[in-house]
Parts: sequence; structure tokens; C-alpha cells
Amino acid sequence: MPAFRADHVGSFLRPAELLEARRNDAKDPERLRTLEDAHIRRVFDKQKELGFEVFTDGELRRRNFMSDFTDAVEGFDMGDAVARKWEAGQEKGQPVSHVAGIVTQKLRQARPLTGHELPFLKAHCPGAIKMTLPSATQFPAISFKRGVTDTAYADHSALLWAIVEIMKSDLAKLSGDGVKYVQIDAPRYSYYMDPKWREWIRTEIQMDPDAALDEAVKADNACFKAARRSGVTLAIHLCRGNNRSHWYAEGGYDAIAEKLFGTLDVDRFLLEYDDERSGTFEPLRFVPKGKTVVLGLVSSKVPQMEDPDQLAMRIEEASRYVPLENLALSPQCGFASTAEGNLVTEDRQWAKLKLVAETARRVWR
Repeated sequence: MPAFRADHVGSFLRPAELLEARRNDAKDPERLRTLEDAHIRRVFDKQKELGFEVFTDGELRRRNFMSDFTDAVEGFDMGDAVARKWEAGQEKGQPVSHVAGIVTQKLRQARPLTGHELPFLKAHCPGAIKMTLPSATQFPAISFKRGVTDTAYADHSALLWAIVEIMKSDLAKLSGDGVKYVQIDAPRYSYYMDPKWREWIRTEIQMDPDAALDEAVKADNACFKAARRSGVTLAIHLCRGNNRSHWYAEGGYDAIAEKLFGTLDVDRFLLEYDDERSGTFEPLRFVPKGKTVVLGLVSSKVPQMEDPDQLAMRIEEASRYVPLENLALSPQCGFASTAEGNLVTEDRQWAKLKLVAETARRVWR
């Protein structure tokens, strides 16, 4: 598999004109599409200029990192949501964005999940295509509302496996259609690290957290099995929430590391490690030989720039648990998990990605 020493999670900040066009897309869908195409070409050029070898379209056609799924699958009420408490990072005063709806009926796929993105990527991407999709485990926690969803699906588990079946079909096609890197974004694993969210699983989902973790791993593995193909890199990205520079969970990987790293059928783990909420590198001792850990040491949440010498030192520290040849570097999350984006400027976004690329060249020269 390619090393891809400099990596990124996938989403980039949207310029103001693109946000405005999306708000008015019903009035002028052609203008929206034209702007999307132009700005995707621009972010392709920027990734290439910085020296990245794997490319995304920045998720610029999406409202948030999950909207490919909710836009392509009928059965969601996007005007309703399960309440969640978000925490502010260093930057405060901005509300979080609405990211998911409630399942109100049996789900039915109306079109391919990434069908509106892939043709342009294949035609214009200057290198290996990286496609990001939300984990099936993302939806039961935030799209199941008692008294509503249970008229279609008996419980969270039933909804999860219905989503898995949709994901499996699309992933199998995607990995056979020129995509060289498939990344599943799975922030919901942070629930199993954080005591307050483990208690939420017991009381709200009414499952034992360890049993729920077992089921989550089985669900994601079913999706990865469908996507497994020679020459295709499979990855999972784990974070603790990323919405307008806010987060919702904290805690190291210790509580879930042995099961998560030992049983998820992926080639790469993209892990959040940008601040003390992420814990130590010690849990990396459970990563199987030959698998790659992408260290998310650069923050996409705050404008402060990281020290390149400190980044190199932290990579060296992580190499006590995973060999240097099995490490890579990235930001801890995307810059715009929701279209509104984190509270950083686009110039700072590119500066941070330049730092990732330059540090990778320095460490793995």
C-alpha cells in the first residue's frame, strides 16, 4: 500500500460565495454546480502544490460530512434532531451546525451515495482519489428517536444494520471504480472512551457499552469487507467531534484500543492527537504489525500554528509504539466537517497543511 506520509482527513473550508450559492441552490442550481467545479479544481491544485499524493474534493459538494448519505437515502426528517451537548474549544461564541436528521420510515436508497462527486473526481483529480464516507455507526446514535424511529426500526441495532446494507453496496462499487483510498469517518467510537457518553449508551440506547462497541466494530468490518479490493487503501478516522471548532467527547484510546486496533479490518488508522483530550500514545502498542497510524497532531480547530520541531518530537515519541515506517502525519480532523467550517481562515488552513507536508518530508526523507 502507498505510504501517503502526508495525509489529511478530507474536508476543506468553503469560500463565502460557495456557502451563499448553497443557501440559494434551489433558485440557481447551475451557479452552485459551476462554483463547486471551480473551487474543487482550485483545491486539487493546492493539494498538488503542497506535495500531497492523495486528493479529495474537499467535500465541497456536501452540507456536512454525512450529507452524501442523508441526501441519497430517503427516510430522514432533516427538520428534527437528537439533542447533544457540544463543548467549545479555544474559540468560543459560535453555535454548532445541524448535522443529521431523524429516521422516520424505512430507509430507501434513491441514488448512489457519492454519485454526484465521483465522475468529476475521476475526470480532474491529479492523483490518487480519496473518498470519504460516514461510518454506519454514526447514524443510530443521532438519528434514532424513540416514539418516531421505532415505528420503522425496533431499536438502534436494527437501524444500524439497515444502514450497513446500504453502505456495503455502495462501497463495493466505489472501490471497483477507480478510487484508491476509502476512508470511513467514525466519530461515534469516542462514546466508548468517555465516561459520560458510556453512561448515555446505557441509559439512552439501553445497551451495555462494551456490547455496543462489539457491534459497532462488526458493522464497520462488514462495510470494509465489501470495499476490500487489491490496490485500495482502507482507512478509518476517529475523532471526538468537530463542528465549528467545538467537540463533544474526551479521553484517551486506552479503554478501547485493544479491541479497536486489533479487530478493525483497515490499513490505516487516522487518529486525533492534537491536544490533551486525546490521551497518550501508549494505546498504540495494540496496533497490529504492518498497519499504518496517521497521527493527527495538527489542529484544524484553532488558528495557532504548531511548532515543526515539536511535531517531529511527537512523531519520534509515537515511534516507540509503532515503527516509524508505519506512521504518517495529518491534521486531527477536517477543516469543515460541516459546510460552515471551523473557526480558522483559509490561509491558515493551507498553512497548516503545508506544515503537515513539510514535516512529513523532513521526518520520512
